[in-house]
Amino acid sequence: MKTSSAICRTLLATSISLAFHVSAQDVSSDIETLKVVHHKQPYRGDVPLNQTPQAVSIVSGELLNDAGINDFQNALDFTSGVIRQNNFGGMWDSFAIRGFAGDENLPSGYIVNGFNAGRGFSGRRNTANIQSIEVLKGPGSALYGRSEPGGTINIITKKPQFYEYGYLQVSGGNYDTYRLEGDYTNAINSNAAFRINGSYEDAGSFRDTVKTKDINLSPSFIYQFNDNTSLSYELEILDQDTPFDRGVVVLNNDFDTVPVSRFLGEPDDGNMTIEALGHQLVLQHELNKNWDLQAGLSFRESSFEGFGTEVDLSAGRQLLYVDGETVTRLRVDRDFDASDLSGRLELSGQLTTGQLKHHILVGVDAYDYQLDKVQNRWRTAFGENDTTYSINLFNPEYGQQAPDMSPLRNETDKQQSVGAYVQDQVDLNKDWKALFGIRIDKFSQDVSNNLTGSITKQEQTATSPRFGIVYNANDSINLYASYSEGFRPNSGISYNNEAFDPEQSKSYEVGVKWSALKSSFTGTLAFFKAQKSNILTTDMEHVGFSAPLGEAESKGVELDLLANLSKDTSLSLAYAYTDAYTKNDVVNSDWGVQIEAGSRLINIAKNTANITLQHDLSVFGRQALVGVSANYVGDRLGETIDPNYILPSYSLVRFFSDIALSDDLSLKVNIDNLFDEHYYESSYSALWTMPGAPINYQVGLKYRF
Repeated sequence: MKTSSAICRTLLATSISLAFHVSAQDVSSDIETLKVVHHKQPYRGDVPLNQTPQAVSIVSGELLNDAGINDFQNALDFTSGVIRQNNFGGMWDSFAIRGFAGDENLPSGYIVNGFNAGRGFSGRRNTANIQSIEVLKGPGSALYGRSEPGGTINIITKKPQFYEYGYLQVSGGNYDTYRLEGDYTNAINSNAAFRINGSYEDAGSFRDTVKTKDINLSPSFIYQFNDNTSLSYELEILDQDTPFDRGVVVLNNDFDTVPVSRFLGEPDDGNMTIEALGHQLVLQHELNKNWDLQAGLSFRESSFEGFGTEVDLSAGRQLLYVDGETVTRLRVDRDFDASDLSGRLELSGQLTTGQLKHHILVGVDAYDYQLDKVQNRWRTAFGENDTTYSINLFNPEYGQQAPDMSPLRNETDKQQSVGAYVQDQVDLNKDWKALFGIRIDKFSQDVSNNLTGSITKQEQTATSPRFGIVYNANDSINLYASYSEGFRPNSGISYNNEAFDPEQSKSYEVGVKWSALKSSFTGTLAFFKAQKSNILTTDMEHVGFSAPLGEAESKGVELDLLANLSKDTSLSLAYAYTDAYTKNDVVNSDWGVQIEAGSRLINIAKNTANITLQHDLSVFGRQALVGVSANYVGDRLGETIDPNYILPSYSLVRFFSDIALSDDLSLKVNIDNLFDEHYYESSYSALWTMPGAPINYQVGLKYRF
């Protein structure tokens, strides 16, 4: 699939036109009461999150709005145990939960309203249509299917409402950054409502020559047949243009080797184009007061294509190691396409047998996923000291003639899976609850190497059990413990044309949840241990390919709490200690480097924390909000095959404010990296290290109607 920019812009204009057309109509005068539509989350059943035997963190859309957070990756800083990973040259969101990430050569997995959305190439996700973000800790494979043992992130999108609400916000900032964001919802009649939200951003960067454009649009519609049955549809349109940017070079652990602004790619490559079109259709039906039925379909297609010039990681080709200033570069033409069709049917409810109350969840789901990867590449010959297409590290001159490329990769990865799951959380008595769950997946994969004509096939059947127990110590405190097993297929093939075995995982967790002082002081403290086998890491010699790393383990502690210090002041805290390391010795065959058991996992900090303080006040008789958020990330391993390359720790402070100028108009001011900290977000290697942005600000006006 190659969704053209013209199609996206046409849909954007059509949807905006539709929104203004519908809102201009007179809604039927017989709508006199506020209609509330119940949107039940899948894979949830009727058990409240505070009664489940796992840690759950929720980042609200209100917090994102208050703090001026515009992208999904930054939103995850507010929760414990989630840390940034290398984002593949700025092309997608990438993160690890409890020390575990997926394949470094693919975006991190997450779900939207219960449907997989992280597969494929949907770029950097925007927050314009996010109602809340749920971080469900521990492996979700016993319910969701393919899932990391660290946890599952579920984005809940904004839904249509049967009343009029909307806003329009314009903002600008340094580095020539400009953004327009809007949201509007209203009833069409007594049974139907719509919503449309989205954003457009044109942004420069602290990185030399790097400029991006981003369009996000999310129209949605709901039809309420009666009090028991509704049908909803959501469309997501994304169109992003951004240069491929691997970051800076760090020589001999000197993080001041070059300025953080130094771009070592090639501006003449132009921007990478990322386009995605996603559909979700969900039918919800309340069978009776105890049972609900839900059916859903999702289809998403995405593409990622363009040219990227990168510093060559091969020591035998890299002249930088010879003279300290000549950077040997390679050039890659990428054309990646993905299509993802998935469906789900789920029944949930409760029944009583004797003295026991059962909270039942039963479902089946399936997906058909195809990933096409085409890569052409040019690089210098090994050991020949060729300066073709090289650049001076300290005085780069762009605009060199691009060399001709040769085919490197052309493969089609087809995956199909069917799963069935059942879960029963039993109220043993008023204080004790026990959870039993199991999921069975049948997975098949065909990977065609279109350059050689070879086809690699595999089939797997996996059983993922889940057990847990909850003890209500009193009205304020719940204790819990859980054990889960997980399963996640690995995409693609190695450079040697071999399929990867699926990841297998086990996870243990004990913790306490509390809600005291009339819910003004809530939180979770969790202790965890997780093990994973058949994990992948970057193939440092063959760019874009993955290689098996073996087994890894992660253990640690997490704390999330929210305290309302007064009616005007709130404080949130998220802290995680994560010790993630390899479990077995591995020899990297390409580099001849041994990775010993106990080695740290790349980009995983042992200590991370966020503290956010918000205060409501009055300024000249007008309502105002001010807040400050501090984020700490400890030191991290920066390169899998070099245990001595460590990214330094950093602390960032964010200031945000919202001051009402009138009943409908407010002024928003946000300052990131308030104290201008020099820091590095993540790394792929010492030659591909991504610096963080210096102090930057945005000022905006928000009009509500």
